[in-house]
Amino acid sequence: MALLVVGSTGTLGRQIVRKALNEGFQVKCLVRSFRKGAFLKEWGAELIYGDLSIVESIPLALYGISAIIDCSTSRANDLHNIELIELKSKYILIESAIKANIKRYIFFSIFNSMNYKDIPLIALKLMIEYRLKISGLNYTIFHLPGFFQGLISQYALPILDKQFVWITSESSLISYINTQDVAKMAIHSLSIDQFNQNTLPLVGNKLWRSLDIINLCEQISGRRAQINTIPVYLLNFLKNCTKLFQWTWNISERLAFIEMLSRGYNTSAQMKEIIYILQIDKKELEELEVYLQEYFESIMKKLKELNCQILSNEKNVNQIEF
Repeated sequence: MALLVVGSTGTLGRQIVRKALNEGFQVKCLVRSFRKGAFLKEWGAELIYGDLSIVESIPLALYGISAIIDCSTSRANDLHNIELIELKSKYILIESAIKANIKRYIFFSIFNSMNYKDIPLIALKLMIEYRLKISGLNYTIFHLPGFFQGLISQYALPILDKQFVWITSESSLISYINTQDVAKMAIHSLSIDQFNQNTLPLVGNKLWRSLDIINLCEQISGRRAQINTIPVYLLNFLKNCTKLFQWTWNISERLAFIEMLSRGYNTSAQMKEIIYILQIDKKELEELEVYLQEYFESIMKKLKELNCQILSNEKNVNQIEF
């Protein structure tokens, strides 16, 4: 089976590509920059030029493709182009998939999105979901919470750099999951009929609050976090102000996502159906404690090696001066 991965250079997309190649799939990656996607070619994937903002490039990319895995999404700093990228181009991608007789189509959306339809990016994802559901394609829509990888910049790095960690309220419970586990389950689902025309959650083993993650990072790293809590009323005020000017829309969208978390965002879900169909043990999913432990150990080792190198260089300089 030949796969076309859209969003292949992203956090999830690169794991999808790696897992698919390891499982023996022929993988083609839709990329805007061959330089940026060079590492995918080194892994064994074929790079195809395509840009979701240039709709004419989409149909040509589907030649010889059996399945599409769409991992792409607009980032908060690219929201001026969001309607084109997230809606018009995705509609054309779906229409092209229908005409090309694509056998499987996997799309990743946001967990519990129906409760946050007032946030533009989520509203657009819901429209894409709806278009897939009426397309007649054998689609699978996976609803995702947050990724382990996103917690590094949000919590781990600020703690290591002795910078502030910004949080809102403690009402949100999120079952973070490793992108490698998402990739493993998504790729395995391609060969299973029960995933056809189905919408399912992919979540981690445990629900986490912000303070729980901060405490875990403190325990592992041995460093104290500097925490700043943002009042919800201030978020709402800032969001409404930034909506008034086009040049601050990006900021408004970021604040809208933060507000979503402050409303009591909860990703509690059962994956019994998925686990049963895939015949996997939920214990096979990586624990956040293990992921962060390995991350901090790796960072601490590098810092120790760097300090030793600096001390060695200083010693050599002193010997020369002497």
